[in-house]
Amino acid sequence: MTKLLMETEKRIPTHVSIIMDGNGRWARERGMERTMGHVAGVESVRACTVAAIEEGVKYLSFFAFSEENWNRPEGEVSSLMKLMFESMQKEFEMFVREGVRFIVVGDREKLGSAMCGIIDNIMEATKNNSKLTFVLFISYSGKWDILQAAKKMAADMAAHPEKNVSEADFGNYLATAGIPDPDLLIRTSGEQRISNYLLWQTAYSEFYFTPVLWPDFREADFKAALEEYAKRDRRYGKVK
Repeated sequence: MTKLLMETEKRIPTHVSIIMDGNGRWARERGMERTMGHVAGVESVRACTVAAIEEGVKYLSFFAFSEENWNRPEGEVSSLMKLMFESMQKEFEMFVREGVRFIVVGDREKLGSAMCGIIDNIMEATKNNSKLTFVLFISYSGKWDILQAAKKMAADMAAHPEKNVSEADFGNYLATAGIPDPDLLIRTSGEQRISNYLLWQTAYSEFYFTPVLWPDFREADFKAALEEYAKRDRRYGKVK
């Protein structure tokens, strides 16, 4: 084994985040309703979770439902909410068995009491698990996150004018406080944009774009992204 291969094998990202894209196209290509693409995509979430645990990734996050997604047809939104609710219930035992901590990040005001209830129950039951932290972004917007953080910071500084807030401190006001910024951001389906997702947190993330539609994205695809990440030279604006 070459020295380069030995070095790259050790470079596992702490946090991998995924923008799951292509469910609708996958379904359309098969003559199915769009919602069937979302159903098929659940298996890809499972596959990536298994692969992340195997590879030693500590944080795995998914952009499940954006703030803008509320503007989709009511029937699709309803189906998506139902699918997420049912999936959380089904995966609960796996989270406990595999030592996975479950976290949901986003604006919960539109989620409803039943959804918030199951979220709170699973988060409480898995809060001490440490093998992998599984983060689901629901009703999330990067601009919303920065705005709510700015409001919190302004209120805090008004109450404590002696405080000096640094760039690092600002992260403590974000909805992702306590979660490390993504080292690697994966987007499926060939689209090459971040769609108002983790605008602050991905400032120095490595991006990996793949033409694979999300329902077809499996363990081999996830590991291929990790291999590509291992080859990247992360300089953070410095010269090496």
